[in-house]
Amino acid sequence: MWLIGILGAFAVIVLPALLGRRLLGIDAGLLRLVIAALVGVSVSGTLVGPQLQTPGRGWILLPLMLGVGLLASMLCLLVLDLAVPARRVRLLGRLRAVRSRLSRARRYSEIVAILGRHGLGPYLTGRARGGGTARHAKLALELREALQAGGTTFVKLGQLMSTRRDLLPEPYVTELSLLQDRVPPARWPEVEATLLASFGAPVTEVFAEFDREPLAAASVAQVHAAVLRDGTRVVVKVQRPGIRDAVERDLDIVERLARTLENRTEWGRTLGLGELAVGFAAALREELDFRVEARNLASVRRAVEARRDDSVTLPVTYEQLTSERVLVMGRIDGQPLGQARPDSPEHGAKLARTLLTALLDQIMYDGVFHADPHPGNILLLPDGSPALLDFGSVGRLDGGLRAAMIGLFLAVDRGEPAALRDALLEVTDRPEDVDEQRLLRALGRFSGRHLGRGSTPDVQMFTDLFRLVADFRLAVPPEIAAVFRALATLEGTLGRVSAGFDILAASRTYAESRFTQQLQPETVRDAAREELVALLPVLRRLPRRLDRISGALEEGRLGINVRLLADPRDRRVIGELVGRVLLAVLGIFFGVLGVQLLGMRGGPELTAGMSLYSVIGYHLLVLSAAVVLRTVYVLAKPLP
Repeated sequence: MWLIGILGAFAVIVLPALLGRRLLGIDAGLLRLVIAALVGVSVSGTLVGPQLQTPGRGWILLPLMLGVGLLASMLCLLVLDLAVPARRVRLLGRLRAVRSRLSRARRYSEIVAILGRHGLGPYLTGRARGGGTARHAKLALELREALQAGGTTFVKLGQLMSTRRDLLPEPYVTELSLLQDRVPPARWPEVEATLLASFGAPVTEVFAEFDREPLAAASVAQVHAAVLRDGTRVVVKVQRPGIRDAVERDLDIVERLARTLENRTEWGRTLGLGELAVGFAAALREELDFRVEARNLASVRRAVEARRDDSVTLPVTYEQLTSERVLVMGRIDGQPLGQARPDSPEHGAKLARTLLTALLDQIMYDGVFHADPHPGNILLLPDGSPALLDFGSVGRLDGGLRAAMIGLFLAVDRGEPAALRDALLEVTDRPEDVDEQRLLRALGRFSGRHLGRGSTPDVQMFTDLFRLVADFRLAVPPEIAAVFRALATLEGTLGRVSAGFDILAASRTYAESRFTQQLQPETVRDAAREELVALLPVLRRLPRRLDRISGALEEGRLGINVRLLADPRDRRVIGELVGRVLLAVLGIFFGVLGVQLLGMRGGPELTAGMSLYSVIGYHLLVLSAAVVLRTVYVLAKPLP
């Protein structure tokens, strides 16, 4: 008997709520199900419960009681979902999230304290007001100091912002470019534990020598000198213990702060902080996986070797010793370009041309390029040639984007506003309402200011170009944005290598030497041969197809076959629309039929004052109401 009682209680209390969730298709949690079940049993017990006490045939109304409970549970779930659509009330999930929320709250308080100490509090609420050039310079200094105190994630964020001349005024770009990502090295036992977990063997078994004192230490990793068993000198890049958890916590805060500032402040909306934060988080997560850096370096190396270019040295990676948290590379002796100086102005100019040519070759021909060529990532070797380091951030361009970039490069070289407009619209995602004539006039002013005869290009040229792109709301694809950032970063690097280096003149020289090679008879002949080989299968089939088309046209059999709804997305939308219409029709049909049965006289008496027609009518009304509730919920959701 107790088993029958449990099953009966389950059927009356729990089953309506479960069926209601299933029929509506609502992803309701435990707390909502409990509330819906209590509402359902209360309503059904109040409306139908007294009728069950009728002697003899009262049990016949039990399905009606379950139906009323189901209807009440569905209505409760629908109200809860429409009232609180964005936040799911999940009791167990909230209990599991308490620890992470407390940790995030502590970090929030630390960040707010840092911002308050540096006078940035009013800017979080949008109450601060501008105050001219002097105020911007002071604010840029305060921002840099606050980011420096914030730790790894915020230092990286500031370094990224320092490359976005299309978003930030020059004082902020200049100040944020001074951010240094240097911290005291991690303790050796922690580093040794990371190496042991990565290699599966003690350091003494993997290396003949290993220097415990790092060559350099940053917030993400530190670099140690070592010697392999075969005598090869290498450097070992080791990720700092615990850095991933700290970065993930801070990235969550950065994304939340970016969304808040974008919603509450005008400058946040202007800069598009939400999208900037998402891109930054993705890039930093890749930087935490050293296997990505190893693959990036291998891709660049293969492309450079295919061109037989030895002007820039690249390190060699040891993939068998590389893991997510450890990267082993061949050691390159040299000084960071930020600390070294060329021997003479001529050497500086040659070095600048070499770096510019190497990056442009990677962009225009290889399609994979170093995206962060700042002085700290470039070594000056004893023979005076450069070497590129740190391939955690690379850009990639497909064939179409490379062709578009070549067109933009040629347009800049010629300084023609019309060609520059067409090329710019080719490499960006143009809005529908772009004013091409006004864009042409703006590019004419830009060309006259920066690309004319006698003009001296500087960092302002990149700033003005980025501002122009932002003013006309030309959405720059991430791949092209990486090219612009790399060129802007390289422009600052070349200025340190060779004072007064004319990047525009060097670019024109590059264009003359590289692009004119494509017009040489041998190059044109090779290109024509490659295109002909690619088109040969099409040319072979073309005569037969033309003959069939002409024959069908002559005989009057030529027609066009169009397959409607061939796209699965179209079929899905049509199916959803048909389903919603059928639900509405069924609900109306059941409701009308139930009302008609309730109005009929006569029929077998099941209980006192209730005939068989009435019982069936009530059941149909309950079914109609359930279908209507399902229809209302479906209509409240957008089409897929």
